[in-house]
Amino acid sequence: MFPRERVSQSVLTMIDCQNLTKQYGPLIAVDNMSFQVRPGEVLGFLGPNGAGKTTTMRIIAGFLPPTAGSASVCGFDVETHATEAKRKIGYLPEGAPSYPEMTTQSFLEFIADSRDLMGTHRNKRLKEVFNLLHLEPVLEQTIDTLSKGYRRRVGLAQAILHDPEVLILDEPTDGLDPNQKHEVRGLINQMAESKIIIISTHLLEEVDAVCNRVIIIDRGQILADDTPQNLEARSRFHNAVSIKFADRSKLENARTEISLLPGVLDTEVNQNADRLTAFPADGQMLLKAISELANAKGWDLSELYLESGRLDEVFRTITGGAAT
Repeated sequence: MFPRERVSQSVLTMIDCQNLTKQYGPLIAVDNMSFQVRPGEVLGFLGPNGAGKTTTMRIIAGFLPPTAGSASVCGFDVETHATEAKRKIGYLPEGAPSYPEMTTQSFLEFIADSRDLMGTHRNKRLKEVFNLLHLEPVLEQTIDTLSKGYRRRVGLAQAILHDPEVLILDEPTDGLDPNQKHEVRGLINQMAESKIIIISTHLLEEVDAVCNRVIIIDRGQILADDTPQNLEARSRFHNAVSIKFADRSKLENARTEISLLPGVLDTEVNQNADRLTAFPADGQMLLKAISELANAKGWDLSELYLESGRLDEVFRTITGGAAT
């Protein structure tokens, strides 16, 4: 659906940021940041408000000049070869700015013209994007009359219309309902096979859904750069076992029994959710022993599952408890 000829996995098809810095007077928004993103990677940018996520993305997209350092896209420096770099990029900025008096169709046709799409290819891409983002019902509506969800979809449509090699998406599912979020995440996963994608999001479930790499930043500096799975493994909930009882009156007695099992480091009760969690010591696997104990005691369980780890807890630990 997104055919192209490209040099696979080469230095010319990646984002390369070296010692990137952006300073506003005494405020350092991006502080000597270096990283690369290669084809097939969907990089999730996480950080507290004001951490420097949007500023970094704007620099890569060519909308802000860095104070120091450099950024290149597919081999083109975003300052010295700005036009060439921007041709490689599809950018969905925060708020998805557009021309509110234009209809959805006329706006996207304007974008097609500005991207030098012509002839049958132009018409084909417009139809494909209308269909991918389910924009047919609102093509004749002016953008200022659209819901927030539809405006976000129009913003995403303009970003992918020219089938770019690089996508930079700032909160791509902001304002979408759960079904629309699922569709957009599916589209991102589909495009990830042949594109470089950077996503800024405050939705940690979005990281699990679409990202295969995460950079956590704060005060303009990289604090962690890893896969979501490896970050989750840092969580104290990694390999913990959570249990929910059909009869909550059994919970405290069960907690005592489970605490005595070999390999159980600690237990915790969430009274609001009527859930007991057992934490393992030294990488122990507790699920089998707890399941056997539950069967032996005849406990009526509504839930019993192995935790993979909680990214929100790891995020809070790394950033010192700040919220996204």
